Amino acid sequence: MATIKVGLEDLKAAVSDVASIKVAPVDAVQAIVYEKKVDAQGRAYATGKRKNAVARVWIKPGHGKLLVNGRPGEQYFARPVLQMLIGQPFHASNRHAQYDVWCTVDGGGLSGQAGAVRHGISKALVNFEPELRSILKQGGFLTRDSRVVERKKYGQAKARRRFQFSKR
Repeated sequence: MATIKVGLEDLKAAVSDVASIKVAPVDAVQAIVYEKKVDAQGRAYATGKRKNAVARVWIKPGHGKLLVNGRPGEQYFARPVLQMLIGQPFHASNRHAQYDVWCTVDGGGLSGQAGAVRHGISKALVNFEPELRSILKQGGFLTRDSRVVERKKYGQAKARRRFQFSKR
């Protein structure tokens, strides 16, 4: 195997050649700019989903009033845990009582419906104020929770429960 002798002068010449090369500046990558999506009445709309529940949510600037299927939110979602769940996007974005929310919810139970309303409120907030996207995204409010009930299999009592074994 032949050895190559490289002197200090050769390295200096190579470095000066590389330094003399002009590299054209790369255009700054354009960041995705999200636009405000508001209808003629000044409302932002979004659809939220959780389990089998689907919520259609409209928000507009107001005093923090929540209407779910024509009933007050505190009456529809009576449990404090569900009310806390729905208020999480507003707390994360420091928008307490700044928006009125009107929504219709269909399918699933109360827990799934509350999760669907939370998801819809988060998406509607982003449609109304696009700069809130990073805050809500970090909190996990914009991701649809895809966990659903496992289906029942034939030959079994439930999804995973087997029928009782009998030796005789």
